[in-house]
Amino acid sequence: MNAPHAGMLTVPRLSRRAESLGTENAFVVLAEVNALARQGRDIVSFCIGQPDFPTPRYVQEAAIVAIKSGKHGYTPSAGIDELRAAAAHDMGARRGLEIPPEDVVVAAGAKPFIAYTIASVTDHGAGDEVIYPVPGFPIYESQIVANGAVPVPIYLREGRGFAFDPAELEAKITPKTRLLILNAPQNPTGGILDAQELDAIAEILLRHPHVWVFADEIYSRLIYEGTFDSLATRAGLLDRTVISDGASKTWAMTGWRIGYAANRTLAPVFTRWITNTESCASQISQWAAVAAITGPQDTADMMRQRFRERRDLIIGLLNQVPGIECAMPGGAFYAWPNVTEACRMTGSSDSEAFRKRLLHEAGVAVLADIHFGRRVPGEGQHIRFSYATSKDAIEKGVTRVADFIRRSVV
Repeated sequence: MNAPHAGMLTVPRLSRRAESLGTENAFVVLAEVNALARQGRDIVSFCIGQPDFPTPRYVQEAAIVAIKSGKHGYTPSAGIDELRAAAAHDMGARRGLEIPPEDVVVAAGAKPFIAYTIASVTDHGAGDEVIYPVPGFPIYESQIVANGAVPVPIYLREGRGFAFDPAELEAKITPKTRLLILNAPQNPTGGILDAQELDAIAEILLRHPHVWVFADEIYSRLIYEGTFDSLATRAGLLDRTVISDGASKTWAMTGWRIGYAANRTLAPVFTRWITNTESCASQISQWAAVAAITGPQDTADMMRQRFRERRDLIIGLLNQVPGIECAMPGGAFYAWPNVTEACRMTGSSDSEAFRKRLLHEAGVAVLADIHFGRRVPGEGQHIRFSYATSKDAIEKGVTRVADFIRRSVV
């Protein structure tokens, strides 16, 4: 028998789970942007959703102290007591809830709790359904599919301030529904859920006690009018709701990888998942997060104010661009302009074709609506800008978009 050719790669097949696993397209587009930058192209990038500020100095110093004092080893899988207590107090105080530290679990970022929750409340291949927002963070659908559940999209409507119709939610709940995913403030639209909308959702869920809720509230500190509100504050829903939050967005700590979630029933289950996967979050990062939460909040307040100023700037500029209309987002740091007319004007077949042309012909990197799930029927074409960048970059980038549209009119 002849041996395989030296250059051939022969490996066993992958699982259907691995082959179905999705990705976060912001990182895919970023790789494309970086490749163009290496070629010498001048690209203004709006594609990555992370604060462009440094982590506050006092947080950095806390990490250095942790390193120098020998805090290098494993911690309990649920996290160090000090961080669980600080996170419980902070999440509770901002939501008007009493959250005991033992209900809180720390992980390497908030993202793992999406998978841990879906895996904890659905059974693989049993037809269990998960309702999730579209457009929405792409990892929701990816993890629903990878965990063998059935993805059921609920559409966010521009005319509703990128909330969904509660009647649509009620229509989509079946005996097979196991989980509802909520995200507010929302990625990619910047939409929020106001008190009236949360009340309507709560009323529906009280009629369906078999449904869990995953409340992705990672942008809870980045709301620009009024105060943050959470479904978990509604009567009868705290016990059924996983409150997910973290350090990444509030204190510019994306790379430190610290997230935390609160739910009394699921906390020990999440702890076992962490023991089975990551063992624990970085001890050094955990001590830094304790400092972030309990220390002075002037830097976090400053960042929030800068984001608000940038929001007002980019929305004002986008609404002056031919063929673009952009609603004012209530939170996070994303703009979600409607580019249906811009696509028509430039002869672009859809938002993805328009995105590619902006990148290669105008030197502007954005994401398209299809990077956040299927397009919402009847809602047209959209792209996403992350305004977690400088005012100069915002002005330069939007000017390039306007110039591209004007010179590309067919």
